[in-house]
This record gives sequence, C-alpha cells and structure tokens, in this order.
Amino acid sequence: MRLPPFNPYAAVVIGVISVSTSAVLVKLADQAPAAIIANYRLLFAVLIMSPVVLLKYRDEFRLVEKRDWIFSILAGIFLALHFILWFESLNYTSVASSVVLVTLQPIFAFLGTYFFFKERFSPGAVISMLIALLGSFIISWGDFQISGMALLGDILALLGAITVTVYFLFGQRVRRNVSLMTYTFLVYGASSITLLLYNLAVQNPFFGYPANHWGLFLALAIVPTFFGHTLFNWALKWLSTSTISMGIVFEPVGATILAYLLLNEKVTGSQLLGGTIVIFGLFLFILSTSRKSSVTIAQKERK
Repeated sequence: MRLPPFNPYAAVVIGVISVSTSAVLVKLADQAPAAIIANYRLLFAVLIMSPVVLLKYRDEFRLVEKRDWIFSILAGIFLALHFILWFESLNYTSVASSVVLVTLQPIFAFLGTYFFFKERFSPGAVISMLIALLGSFIISWGDFQISGMALLGDILALLGAITVTVYFLFGQRVRRNVSLMTYTFLVYGASSITLLLYNLAVQNPFFGYPANHWGLFLALAIVPTFFGHTLFNWALKWLSTSTISMGIVFEPVGATILAYLLLNEKVTGSQLLGGTIVIFGLFLFILSTSRKSSVTIAQKERK
C-alpha cells in the first residue's frame, strides 16, 4: 500500500477536535429549534457535496440496487431522528452529559448485532459494557438531583445514541455495494428531506433567525461533518476501526473543554466521575471487541 499523503493519526486528531465542536455550535444557535439546526446542517452539506457528486459519481446512481436505495432512505430517516433527539437534548442538559451519553453508540451497535446477527460477546465486552452503563447511570442520577429536565435531556441523548446505531446498521449493509461518496450523498439527502417534512409538519419557521445563526448552520455542515466524519472515513484506509473508535471516545473531553471555554459550562462531580467511568468502559469495550475480531479473522485465515 502506498504511503498516505497526510499522517492518518493527525487526521484522527483533527477529526476528534472537529466533531467536538458540534454540541457547542448547536448550543450557540439557541434561537433555532433542534430540527431546523439539523435540517440546515444536512442541507448545506448536500449542497456542498453536489458539484463533486454530480460530476464524478452521477453514473453510480443507476447501479444502486432497489434494496440499497430503501436502506439508504431508512438510514437517512434514522440519522434525522438522531439529530433531532441529540440536538434537543442539548436544550435540557449540559454538553458534557449529552455528548458522553451519545458516545455510548458502540455499545448499542454491538447489542444490535447480538439481537439481529447473533453476534456473541466475550466476557471482557460484557464487563466493559456494564462499566460504561454504570458511568451513564451516575451521570443521569447526578443530573436528576439537579433537575428533572436535565434527566430528560439525558434520556433524549441516549435515544439519540440508539437511533444513530440503527443508522449505522443500515449503512453497513449499503456500504458493501455503494461507494462512500454516493452513499453519504443519498443518506444526507434523505435525512434532509425527512427533516424538511418534519419541520413543515410541526410548523417550525425556516427563516427569521439572527445572522450569526446562518454562520453556525454552515459551520455545522463543514467542521464536524467534513473535517470530522469525512476525515475518519478517509483514515480508515490506513488505520483500524478500533484505533479510530478510540480516538472518537475523546470527543466528550474536547466538547466539555470547548463548552467550558465558550459557554462557561461547569462540570459537576457526578458528570466528571460518570464521564470518566464511561470513557474507561468504552476503551475496555473497544479493546475487547477489536481483540475478538482479530482472533476471528486469524481463525478464518487458518481454515
């Protein structure tokens, strides 16, 4: 394999910093409903991608099978639900609590593979999941002591983690047959249309927001989307999934620091303790599952 044009580890670091800005940008756009923020984030992302996709990838759309179209649309719907739930959670709870709880997504993903694909867990994976869930309970209990609305925000964040897991599960199937650029364009497009219909149904206004909010919508489309997730996907060519997953675990740390600096959000004792336990549990979980995957691949190669 040829050498990468850019250090992939540096790409992961830039990606983590970029996705860490997402929650803070949403908090700053406090005069817009969550679904409107999500709508413009994805709409602007689609508009930015359109020239490249239409010039270089338009022929691929004719090759996409019917089932992959359906799965891409369903993935887009669940991505829209994820953004609505997660962005709405930030109206009730802190950046620290919300981002830590959304980061539990790898655990929900493996639970999904257990129920739908009969994937078995190693004892280490089970123990690490319990550790991470203990941390999330500590965060939620501490937030409940502060306010019932903060607990509502925690619940919305957890639902956001579940919906993004379903989005990833649909995407896994489609990505076997469809290129990353084409799939991303289809999903973002379907998600944007879903959010458009939702906003029309609940009568959220599309205009009339402060001038700085449009800059925040555009920043959400560029920074966490392209400099975040796109860099992660690019780095996958040179780094393992587990390496990138471990990097993403640091997103709550970056988001909490930015929230402290830009929003003056303080971190409570329960958030610090629970968040540390969640991150530790996720580290153990990723190590355990990546080791299990390596053993499975080695066994298949020997057969």
